[in-house]
Amino acid sequence: MIKFLAFRGTVTMISDFMESSGEGCTKLMTVDNGAGMIVNFVVTPQTYFVDHTVVAIGDQVTGYYDGNAPVPLIYPPQYRALVIVKDSTYQTVKVDYFDHQLVSSDGSLRLNLSPYTQIVLTNGQPFTKNPASRNLIVIYGPATKSIPAQTTPYRIIVWC
Repeated sequence: MIKFLAFRGTVTMISDFMESSGEGCTKLMTVDNGAGMIVNFVVTPQTYFVDHTVVAIGDQVTGYYDGNAPVPLIYPPQYRALVIVKDSTYQTVKVDYFDHQLVSSDGSLRLNLSPYTQIVLTNGQPFTKNPASRNLIVIYGPATKSIPAQTTPYRIIVWC
C-alpha cells in the first residue's frame, strides 16, 4: 500500500536524469522549502501532474512520494515523485488513501460527494464506480473547520 508523503517548496532546478528509460525522459527537480530543507524529486513519464501544468524554476509545488518506497541514502534526499501539484490560490489538493467513508488515512479530511463532483481516472476518462477505499487525488475549495474537515470536492482523480 502506498503511504503518500508530501514535500512543499520552490523549484530551484530542473535537469535531465539519466536512467535506462532513455535520455530526456526523466527529470530531476530540486525543491527548497525555504527553511533549509531540500529534496530532489525524480520525475518520470509516470509522474502525474495535476491539471497537466508545466512546472518551471521559481514555481511553488508540492511533490507526493511513497513513504514506504526504498530511497538512496544521500543528501539531499531523492524521492520518485508520484504526483506533482503546482500551488494555486483557487484550489487545495489532497493526495491520500480514502477509506469506505471517504475519510483520508490521516483522518484530516472527509469527502461529501455531490452530483456535480467530477470523478475521473488519471487519463481523464470518467470513473463510474464508488471512489471509496482507493487512492485519490482530491481537488477542492472551502472546507469546514471540524475534525475531520469536510468538503465537497470539485474533482476527484482515482489513482488506480
